[in-house]
Amino acid sequence: MEHEKNKVAARAFAAALGKAISESIRQASGSLWPLEVMEAPEPPSRKAQPVQFSLKLEGSLHGECFAEFYEPQASELAAALAKSEGDAADGEPVKSLQAIVSSAAGAVSASLASQYGEFSIQVEGVSGLAFGGMFVVPLASPADPAQAAVLLYFDGDLLDALSASPADTTQADTDRHSIHPGNLKLVMDVELNVSLRFGQRQLPLREVLELGSGSVVELDRMVDEPVELLLDGKLIARGEAVIVDGNYGLRVTEIPQAMETHLLG
Repeated sequence: MEHEKNKVAARAFAAALGKAISESIRQASGSLWPLEVMEAPEPPSRKAQPVQFSLKLEGSLHGECFAEFYEPQASELAAALAKSEGDAADGEPVKSLQAIVSSAAGAVSASLASQYGEFSIQVEGVSGLAFGGMFVVPLASPADPAQAAVLLYFDGDLLDALSASPADTTQADTDRHSIHPGNLKLVMDVELNVSLRFGQRQLPLREVLELGSGSVVELDRMVDEPVELLLDGKLIARGEAVIVDGNYGLRVTEIPQAMETHLLG
């Protein structure tokens, strides 16, 4: 039963990552490259060395996941990215793919924060790894579901963290971070800087240097998605942007975590 729970949670995470990778590719190259979780694809061809990345999660989710890209999709994707950047297709395909995975990882950590809490994902290129015994989730294009384009491998720590119920996580956090009301009163008058975030976007240095008056930067957030309220870079609330006496304001609609947990170092 526990093993099945781990599998369901891992596939849900893989689906979110696949969707984020597809969106990052669309933004970077303008090409559609949909990825969906597949149950039992044929083993991928190993005629060429696969491109591998380590995704290390820290925070409310912890553990490690490995993404493995296979031919011919890896070369086709790298070529499409290189073409959109005006570089040679055989320039640095691994770096192009790593930028895509890193962008997708940031989107996943933001989209799953309300479910699991705040966590970060560090992406690094690796090679020559063997994944015996790890739980694997294949991602493939709906147009060619029999051939996996990406394989995701999950270690035990990440599987356990993903399958932990929100109630268990919340209770553990409460027990670990409880604050005595009398102590909290001592800091009630301390002023804190908060900021609103309407969205974010990762840009190559070249595009940053090309910014000028009239430039438009597309963010990763739709107009109907909630605005985020940040305290020292940490998400503390979500809501709707409003105008109050000519100034921007926020009508809070969601508190992902108890406020007192953000006051702890």
